[in-house]
Amino acid sequence: MLVCFIACVKSGRAYCPVDISVPLSRTEVIINEVNPELVLTTEALMLSNDQILTKKQISEIIEKEISTIPQNEYVSAEDVFYIIFTSGSTGVPKGVQITRDCLDHFIMWAVSLGNQLRENKHYIFLNQAPFSFDLSVMDLYLSLYMGGTLWALKKDIQGDMKSLIQSLECSGANVWVSTPSFADVCLADKKFSENILPNLDLFLFCGETLTNRTVEKLETAFPRATIVNTYGPTESTVAVTEVEVTPQVRGQFNPLPVGKAKSGTWILIMDEQGNVVPDGEKGEIIIVGDSVSIGYWNNPVLTGKVFGTYNIDGITYRLYHTGDKGYKKEGQLFYCGRIDFQIKLHGYRIEIEDIESNLMKLESISKVAVTPVYREGQVKSLNAYIVSKREVSNSFSEAQRIRAELKAFLPEYMIPKKIIFKDQLPMTNNGKVDRKALGGI
Repeated sequence: MLVCFIACVKSGRAYCPVDISVPLSRTEVIINEVNPELVLTTEALMLSNDQILTKKQISEIIEKEISTIPQNEYVSAEDVFYIIFTSGSTGVPKGVQITRDCLDHFIMWAVSLGNQLRENKHYIFLNQAPFSFDLSVMDLYLSLYMGGTLWALKKDIQGDMKSLIQSLECSGANVWVSTPSFADVCLADKKFSENILPNLDLFLFCGETLTNRTVEKLETAFPRATIVNTYGPTESTVAVTEVEVTPQVRGQFNPLPVGKAKSGTWILIMDEQGNVVPDGEKGEIIIVGDSVSIGYWNNPVLTGKVFGTYNIDGITYRLYHTGDKGYKKEGQLFYCGRIDFQIKLHGYRIEIEDIESNLMKLESISKVAVTPVYREGQVKSLNAYIVSKREVSNSFSEAQRIRAELKAFLPEYMIPKKIIFKDQLPMTNNGKVDRKALGGI
């Protein structure tokens, strides 16, 4: 995969990573949307497409003597470096375009996180997130930029605790990059400590809420390590804020802050009228700066709704409306959840309406509402409330059937854990589904 990424950008083309866990139908939608010159596959892809290169063909190309591509041909400046597709409210994923400049500005800041990374040291970075998830950009490009090693944890290893602990012990990792949820999974095993990772110096978290309880457990298991909490959507190139979570910070704040903006980025909190609100007052988190995306691929209408420009000291920067709710206090940004129906589950950004739209593709379903299940301020799972077109005599087997059908349209992490059958869905006075009555957003 990494060879393919580099081959693309050195040839002057952007790349668009798609994970093997993404259903074939959704993969086909993305390919049709991007309309690429080539589809490079490292796993079998059961699609009929003349542009597909298999792993065997890629390996044969690599073995040949090929002249070096001149550096002036590489993706540069405001050229699109990569496109990552995220969940879309219409049921169709949307492609976030990140330029070379965006990535460079992110890397120049990220190497300073925690004040741990030095250019004269060889670092081993842990890779937990799939390459189609923007969090992987943090470990991948920090590793490449610093000449380090990337220790990738395959999905099957992450799903088996014994294999996971063994892999971590063999890794020699110095820098941990993951969602807080993955750290929680590891902390469930008593072996997860500096005894198996004696060289681990730095935890970098992004993708969802980091809780005080998780930090407290990490402090016990890794007393010498630095813990850094970051925040940022895909549209701002992974992350744009950071805070070192010391025992003092953990004791002072609950929930924890997500930190201060990086150089070249400004965080504004705005009300519904677009006015910047005072410190301490909640509003929408607006990101302005040099790592904000140029917009969504081939979608000018949606781009126009959430992207714009903002002038600071006579310089015009791109602006992005995150849809996140938050406030600033004592120079720190605090994240307070979503304004709309978008949530984070295990680090993945999910549009609730995306799941509902795909559930409605199933012939047996008349109406549906999906709600997140929260615990300790984090989304832990999803519930789907379904009105069926037919009589449901066995709710368990019917739920299993629906989940199996849904796998044709959605990746595993977007499939509701619990399916509840209802005769009808509660409605609000204005005719919308009453999600609060269902126990959701």
